[in-house]
Amino acid sequence: MSRIQQRRLHLGVFFTGVGPQTLWADPRSAPQMAIETFVDLARLLERGLFDAFFLGEGLRVRENRGRVHDLDVAGRPDAITQLAALAGATERIGLVATQNTTYNYPADLARRLAALDLLSDGRAGWNIVTTDNAWTGENFRHGGWLPHDRRYERATQFVEAAKALWAGWEPDWEPADEGRAKSWSRPGAIETVERGTDLVEFTATPTVPASRQGRPVLFQAGDSEGGRELAARHADVVFSAHTAVEPAAAYAADLRARLARHDRAPDSLRILPGASVVLGDTPAEAEEKAAWVRREQVTGPRALSYFEQYWGTDLSAYDPDGPLPDIEPTDAELDPSRGTISIERRTGKRALIDRWRQRAAAENLSIRELAIEVSSSRPPFVGTPGQVADVWARYVRERVVDGFNLLPYLVPQALTDVVERLVPELQDRGVYRTEYEGTTLREHLELGPA
Repeated sequence: MSRIQQRRLHLGVFFTGVGPQTLWADPRSAPQMAIETFVDLARLLERGLFDAFFLGEGLRVRENRGRVHDLDVAGRPDAITQLAALAGATERIGLVATQNTTYNYPADLARRLAALDLLSDGRAGWNIVTTDNAWTGENFRHGGWLPHDRRYERATQFVEAAKALWAGWEPDWEPADEGRAKSWSRPGAIETVERGTDLVEFTATPTVPASRQGRPVLFQAGDSEGGRELAARHADVVFSAHTAVEPAAAYAADLRARLARHDRAPDSLRILPGASVVLGDTPAEAEEKAAWVRREQVTGPRALSYFEQYWGTDLSAYDPDGPLPDIEPTDAELDPSRGTISIERRTGKRALIDRWRQRAAAENLSIRELAIEVSSSRPPFVGTPGQVADVWARYVRERVVDGFNLLPYLVPQALTDVVERLVPELQDRGVYRTEYEGTTLREHLELGPA
């Protein structure tokens, strides 16, 4: 059997916490703030032999026109704190914290991530993200201190500093037995790290030794030029938005070319697109369920609040099952607190609204129906467990992706379906593990030494 045929699929779950993706208001949904939900979910994924559980994090809760966006879960505890609790409740699954490089401090964050890695015995990961908006920065007395085009420069300098701190402990840092009475570590085994760049400046002595996997596994998401370069330089795993075959193959080829330019091996990076999956007993049932998910993700109030961002005014008096508002939008730029909106869509909104009006008129779409079309997308993988397993097996064998980071639409039911129905189909096709073969996250991902 060839090396390509022997490739195995890697799976993670990304628990976002905000946004319409998860139907948290559904009566069947587990409580979104209860530690029991996270413990049960992590144990379910461990039963399904998943590589990792990822927690999203926001440094400020989302708002809508100056008020907390109460259609979201209000917020979450610090991701590292949550995952530290899960480390004691699980044995194998990787624990990945989303942490921001724009408003955190390198020495402090590196220490907290190293502590999670040590306490979990080598199961920690860091999902590296950036922020450019002044709205988030207000929580840190910074405002918009970092220009958008420099956020990845800061991230690169930040990650390089963190890696230096993690490497600051020599492997044989412990003294020989006879020296323990005089010193708890070997003299010279811990190195002070200094950084004096334009965006990262500190002098620090690392306080936490390395775990068995060496350092936390580095994850990165970003499709921009800066994001791809950061991934090629430093990431062990990259999230992408490309789930269709041709775009996914092009993305993988681009990243592997960048790896070569940074003297990294083609197999030193795992590509896990973010994806949702909807399963049914028949193809028709799966399609019907996928349509239901899209409708539930965009309720009437959500549709109105979505368009309020563009109109810049209160639309609560409008019927979401009626036509688009007949009033003109304000000239204000879109609220940057609603993080799902790209920089490109925060300006030029009048032309966009004109296109929406034309489409709504041509297709006779209500406010809610249009919101479903323009603010949500069909789950990329819809079908029976066997159908989805066939597609995923092809993807991994052809090296289009290395796996998927799943976005569940209903917790825990959507993931229970994957564990109990899809995982056995993947195992039958020889593309998924039948047991954990290691204990660290790096081993699960079949990555080389840090």
